[in-house]
Amino acid sequence: MTKISAIIPTLNEEIHIADAIKSVSFADEIIVIDSFSTDKTLAIAAQHNVKIIKRKFDDFSSQKNFAISQAKHSWIYILDADERVTPKVEKEILAAVKDPEGFVGFYVRRSFYFAGKHIKYGGCQSDKVVRLFLKEHCAYEGVVHETIVSSGKLGFFKNRIEHFSYKSFDHYISKMNHYGAIRAKQYFEKRKKINYLFHIVIKPAARFCIHYFIRLGLLDGFPGYIFARTQAYGVYSRYIKLWLLKRGID
Repeated sequence: MTKISAIIPTLNEEIHIADAIKSVSFADEIIVIDSFSTDKTLAIAAQHNVKIIKRKFDDFSSQKNFAISQAKHSWIYILDADERVTPKVEKEILAAVKDPEGFVGFYVRRSFYFAGKHIKYGGCQSDKVVRLFLKEHCAYEGVVHETIVSSGKLGFFKNRIEHFSYKSFDHYISKMNHYGAIRAKQYFEKRKKINYLFHIVIKPAARFCIHYFIRLGLLDGFPGYIFARTQAYGVYSRYIKLWLLKRGID
């Protein structure tokens, strides 16, 4: 019961994959589940003691749930390729699997880095995800920004992992567009109605205000402003793409 399978989903993560693997080297098994990367991700991963699975991407939950089904051990640690487990969190993980104290999974908070700066506000101060869990009690749901649904109690780690989502501005915008396309397709299949003024004008502006003013992104200086603008763009992108889908334009 104390052995851990670490799972790293990837798509063109050659910049991150080596450091991601090293940060979960404490795991008894490391699985890289790849959505057919076209860069050097798999070549780099193959240099390490990992199991590589290739699977066509359909949605984030399905991809992770499939990898979980392939894991040897009950305790699962999910690591996005742009995350790093710190030594302090590693100690908490190892202690938790030895004595989970009745918990079936654990939240961990993330320290988010954007454009070379640690973003402390703008909503990042409350960023938390379930990363360690027992696969018999937990599964992913949701197409984008998937979440864990558990059949038991979830605990919290005290320390934070590091999250390096930003490679470059173009990369970050392309990620927003990718998420937007997935969410737009989901909305389209559910026949979600769109109000142009509200969804394309007001809602993105409201998202900016939430991140920059209400969640105090302005305290992070100019990177905090850019971060808030990109969050607003993410909302704008999904509804523009939905608008295009409704007109039969891909």
